[in-house]
Amino acid sequence: MSIFTEQDARALLEKVVKLSKADECTATLDGKITGNIRYALNNISTSGVVTDCDLAVSVAYGKKIGTSTINRFDDLSLQQCVHRAEELAKLAPENPEFMPAVPKQDYKPSNTWSDKTAAINPDYRAQVAADCILPCRSEKLVAAGFFTDTQEFSAICNSNGNFGFQRSTSADFTCTVRTEDGRGSGWVARNVADASRFSAKDEIGIAMDKAKRSVDAKALEPGKYTVVLEPAASKHLVSDMMNGFDARQCDEGRSFLTKKGGGNRLGEKVFDERVTLYADPWDADSAVVPWDEDGLPRERTPIITKGVVDYLQYSRYWAKLKGKEAKGQPGNIIMTGGDKSTMDLVKSTQKGILVTRTWYIRMVDPQTVLLTGLTRDGTFYIEDGEIKYPIKNFRFNESPVIMLNNVEEFGKPVRVTDDESPFIMVIPAMKLREFTFTSLSDAV
Repeated sequence: MSIFTEQDARALLEKVVKLSKADECTATLDGKITGNIRYALNNISTSGVVTDCDLAVSVAYGKKIGTSTINRFDDLSLQQCVHRAEELAKLAPENPEFMPAVPKQDYKPSNTWSDKTAAINPDYRAQVAADCILPCRSEKLVAAGFFTDTQEFSAICNSNGNFGFQRSTSADFTCTVRTEDGRGSGWVARNVADASRFSAKDEIGIAMDKAKRSVDAKALEPGKYTVVLEPAASKHLVSDMMNGFDARQCDEGRSFLTKKGGGNRLGEKVFDERVTLYADPWDADSAVVPWDEDGLPRERTPIITKGVVDYLQYSRYWAKLKGKEAKGQPGNIIMTGGDKSTMDLVKSTQKGILVTRTWYIRMVDPQTVLLTGLTRDGTFYIEDGEIKYPIKNFRFNESPVIMLNNVEEFGKPVRVTDDESPFIMVIPAMKLREFTFTSLSDAV
């Protein structure tokens, strides 16, 4: 069984906690059913459904911790899992940063479930693939993509009487379209909790248009340019910047929010006044489970307000050390914007570059959040408010801190995800000045 009811999850977890003879015990149960379909060269290549459910048991003797996991739930297996965790705890050295299990909490449920998404079946997945493949075939383009739908649950329980249970759904779509000769490439992606808000027929046209437009790309000299970044182009940059909001990194001098000579920049204006960013587990477009990995309740949390830093994330240990209050770590990041589309931002640009997507992003300097990466799948030169011609891809070196001080205008925020990010993100298209491109890339 991969998806438990709340009643069954509670019964299993409370049984596990009672089996433990340690000073304290925390048990988590996570299960999911993920359907998928993959296609390439205008043909379906794989499809299937993956089911899984895992129990993790963590116990402590004093400051000595042991953890064991299992995916079998008969009585003997549960006893063995608890016993293994206790044996490991007895062998472990004391953890100097040990924090006890959280006391009983009150979690306000968030709307993370969609019956429409949970009802997706093989016919639906096949139709998603067909809606991408057939129009590409008809226009001599080549589609490759991946669609997944997930229904899952998460449950937590500990020896202090704390318990939480939540079900979630999501659907994730990505498709790359190439011209037959491989000289043009376009890309599109969507992530939703509710599948009724997704249509592959509507989305595929975006990738097809960019693939056709991006043929015969011209080389443009590297340098600083005004850019229009689609949300998929800026999501990873903003996500990487969030690491700098960790209070410990600030206090230890490893963050862009560390002051010279000590201290942090909480309460200071660090970004353009149009930058406002917050977390909200109950947001209608990006709701998340209302507790973090430690079991702390998540809250609506202002992070940046009109350019001013409002928030630093304290772990439970660092909060205790510094006399602060630890709050649940955000599970989503929401940036406010305007109501304009990406193409509206293009129309207001005299000269600049439109970037569809960035990838292979790596950290160069954590203290300034200087990142390097590449553009891909549709990069275009803008002149007099129009897309004039495709250009070869660039490598860029840019800090999102600097980027968000060079704001010209924000578009309408949309939901995006990133496999390397812990957050669901809602961010706008961005028009920015003086974005730094350092060299050309021959990749399409």
